[in-house]
Amino acid sequence: MKAAIYSRVSTDNQEREGTSLQTQLENCLKYCQDKSFEVSYRFSEAYSGLALERPELDKLRQLVRDEMIDVIVCYSLDRLSRDPGHGVIITQELEKCGVKLETVTEDVDNSELGKLISYIRGYASKVEAEKIRERTMRGRRAKARAGSITCGGSAKLYGYNYNKATPEIGGRRCINEDEAKWVRKMYEWLVYEHMSTNTITYRLRNLLVPTRYNKTWGRSTVLNVLKNPAYTGKTYAFTSLDGKQFKKSKEEWIEIPGATPPIVSCELFNAAQIQLQQNAETSSRNIKRQYVLRGHVFCKRCGRKFFGVCTYHGHGQERIIARRYRCTGKLRNVQPINLCNNPSRKADNLERLVWSELEKVLNNPEIIITEFEKQKDDAGHMDILENELKQLENELKTAEREQHRLLQLALKGFPENQVEAENNRLKKTKETLLAQEAELHAQFKASQDAIIRGSKLEHIIELLSQQIKASDFSTKLDFLDSMGIKVWIDGENIEITGSIPAEDGHTVIMQS
Repeated sequence: MKAAIYSRVSTDNQEREGTSLQTQLENCLKYCQDKSFEVSYRFSEAYSGLALERPELDKLRQLVRDEMIDVIVCYSLDRLSRDPGHGVIITQELEKCGVKLETVTEDVDNSELGKLISYIRGYASKVEAEKIRERTMRGRRAKARAGSITCGGSAKLYGYNYNKATPEIGGRRCINEDEAKWVRKMYEWLVYEHMSTNTITYRLRNLLVPTRYNKTWGRSTVLNVLKNPAYTGKTYAFTSLDGKQFKKSKEEWIEIPGATPPIVSCELFNAAQIQLQQNAETSSRNIKRQYVLRGHVFCKRCGRKFFGVCTYHGHGQERIIARRYRCTGKLRNVQPINLCNNPSRKADNLERLVWSELEKVLNNPEIIITEFEKQKDDAGHMDILENELKQLENELKTAEREQHRLLQLALKGFPENQVEAENNRLKKTKETLLAQEAELHAQFKASQDAIIRGSKLEHIIELLSQQIKASDFSTKLDFLDSMGIKVWIDGENIEITGSIPAEDGHTVIMQS
């Protein structure tokens, strides 16, 4: 490999400190000899390392551009440049021309200056990528306003073929009649035959209707067809944030007139939306009167809510509907890999058990009074809790100041790996402090809630015990909501928590 040696000093002091030009040259020559490099050029100069334009360095850079050498050898990286910004410029030139950079005293990439140069290059690349993304999005918006579909893969909608933009006209959809007839069928089955989405899905499968990519028809795919206004001839771009699931307000959408011909009428589309809403309201899984504990049952194993589900046995008049509560963690669309193993519970048994426990508590006021007295005693520690909260708040503020200081260091070119490591440590510290703060706030609120006058507590319990005897569904729901009832299930173990609403918004926390 053809090598060029570059040596530099700034002052005469370096001569006495052992970094003279002669010393650098001798060490570089020995290094090249050990590496079997052919030394073709030697450059030495007395110049500031903070300057980019130096006579000998300019000659060296020209050799690089002319592809006359394969490697540059320096005594140390700071001999080539002391300015990280200039270091980025030089190393990018070397990479572009395929020239290596090696030093005698250090590994270029692992030296402190090398890390700083690498960090600045990475930061500059991120900034440039963001600029490119912004220019691309600006261009796509301009194309959308000019009447061209710019939504990538989603431009290829089922029921249509997509024609790419030409100099004369923007991207357009045209009807694919083989697919469009099935789109119309889906809307007709929904509106005129009042089919559910699941039924439509199964019918498409049974009829062997081909999908766009030869996949099996799924409920979500059918819903996308039945809810997309593009089938009425209305095309919108930039409806979500950077392609994510979060929708923008409709005022921010860009309509592309004439980009999509209609397959169904606006009247049929609107009727379909009404029917979808009715289907959702009358679906067996959404009939609220079937599940009095809806929204109050939680899984102790995965933390998710239980939902009501019906299972059917038999046919005709002999068909039996069995109601159950099941953890949403058992649904593959919620948790596709590690499904929750918490078993479902019979709705009748669970509701009977919960109601029995609640009646037991309310019919024994002494249980509540005892708990109230305990919480009232705990309220005497509020000053300690207040001091702990103030201390935590100060620690959080300190962590935030540290993060702000870290940001300033990053902007000044502090090594990226050190910035990331310190930032990760601060993030973990803040997460721990926030968790402790939330726990202390809960304790503080519980202590505050306990400072109530007990004179009316028995009267409140009496009112609740009358309310729990109500048989109508809506009253039961109101009762559970007012008590803040939560039913935690862990296999055969069931834990019920709630609170007795007292005067002035205070509560007495209860657990069974």
